[in-house]
Amino acid sequence: MSSRTTLLPSWLPIDPYIVTLLGTVGLAALFPASGTAADIANGASTAAIALLFLLYGARLSTREALEGLRHWRLHLTVLACTFLAFPLLGLAAKGLVPTVLTPPLYSGFLFLCLVPSTIQSSIAFTSIARGNVPAAICAGSFSSLAGIVLTPLLAAALLGGGTGGFSADSLLKIVLQLLVPFVAGQLLRPWLGGPLVRHKKVLGRVDRGSILLVVYTAFSLGMAAGVWHQVTPARLALLLAVETVLLAVMLALSWYGAKRLGFGREDRIAIQFAGSKKSLAAGLPMASVLFGAQASLAVLPLMLFHQMQLMVCAVIAKRRARDPEPSAGARDDEPSVAAR
Repeated sequence: MSSRTTLLPSWLPIDPYIVTLLGTVGLAALFPASGTAADIANGASTAAIALLFLLYGARLSTREALEGLRHWRLHLTVLACTFLAFPLLGLAAKGLVPTVLTPPLYSGFLFLCLVPSTIQSSIAFTSIARGNVPAAICAGSFSSLAGIVLTPLLAAALLGGGTGGFSADSLLKIVLQLLVPFVAGQLLRPWLGGPLVRHKKVLGRVDRGSILLVVYTAFSLGMAAGVWHQVTPARLALLLAVETVLLAVMLALSWYGAKRLGFGREDRIAIQFAGSKKSLAAGLPMASVLFGAQASLAVLPLMLFHQMQLMVCAVIAKRRARDPEPSAGARDDEPSVAAR
């Protein structure tokens, strides 16, 4: 996410890309791909997912990642938030089925808890709040790299009997569509790295356009399968309430947990923003591979959570930016902005 979309003029920011995503969902609802068009869309979506992960691999600097290992305690803390605390909270929410969450929505909610953290928005919010930006860069990169392996494995273990089903064929698709392109991107980085840096804006449009194609295909399949008959406005409101609690718990846990572990203010800011967010860009392609025709419901909780985290973290980052500069040697014992 660019700083243009992060530095928003009001206290209630709406990410323009979310509006575009919702428009794509509406387009799929009104004009879903079917027949030959659906086959073409599925093929294009598969190619787009492979392209996305090839570009992810080509962008990740191995040298920067190795240098970031020096701050290993911070990165382990973020990974624990992303792939341990979040999944545990997702499993705890199983008690809300079926009174609050329907089984399909719960599968999507649990999947949300398994995807990696963001990179761009974590960096942007950490920068605004005057936190440790290099640590946020490395933490987000490590989380994305780990998520390529951990997210499908955790999904297979925790959602094996749920929506979409998982099998050896599903895992093979994950390897071929996600892991192989990512590794290829890493191998091609010496040749692709320079052009990728020089053409960031163009590649950003390619990224977002690819994700829009994935969303259109997923929701077209959902329309054909009739999954939207399973969702009511009341259920969506309850899902939003559950996600609000999830975000509040993770914001508090990452902030106060980092303080308990002895991290300073700048590191705690990086941990809070990297450890409390989930990546829509990584989650959407993964859901398309993992859930197939059920992907539209599976990504709905992630899309809602993504917008919510941007709105809340924008407020927190702006308030932390107004915090007084800590004096040299002063203890970092200020209260959390989220708790004020």
